[in-house]
Amino acid sequence: MQHLSNGRDVLIRPIRPDDAQPLRAAFPLLEPDEVRHRMQSSMPELSAEMADKLAHPDPRSEFAIVVAEPLPPGEAMVGAVARATIVPGGRDVEFAILVSRFIAGMGLGRHLMRRLVRWARGKQVDRIYGEVLEHNLPMLSLAQSLGFHREASNDPGMVRVVLDLQPAKA
Repeated sequence: MQHLSNGRDVLIRPIRPDDAQPLRAAFPLLEPDEVRHRMQSSMPELSAEMADKLAHPDPRSEFAIVVAEPLPPGEAMVGAVARATIVPGGRDVEFAILVSRFIAGMGLGRHLMRRLVRWARGKQVDRIYGEVLEHNLPMLSLAQSLGFHREASNDPGMVRVVLDLQPAKA
């Protein structure tokens, strides 16, 4: 149980299949900018297929955690999702984090990012990266504070933030 500065208690736990419906229910509560920062595009709703995929990570190559109300899965509102996926055929992990404005600014992004990095280190990959909108200053600042560096992205308006996980070879 994590106690937030606004007095609320939340659970930070692995995502579960029962979270698919609460993910869909919470999606309309997100501001368009929140969706763009995470999905890099506007989406009016989270499809049942996408919610189901998010709620069923492959444990061999994916890790996903949620910040939810302290209620049973399927009943708890989900306020944040963090996901890391090993890039097929590579030695990199791509991450994505979405924290709702209702619980933003309370240190959850930092906590979630640290958990993703710890998982990636355990998979013994070379680096973890994410594509961030260039005007998503809170995420860029968080990444920098955790030792990520910036690289050019192939997508206009985006910045790739990268954390090297293996020691530099001499």
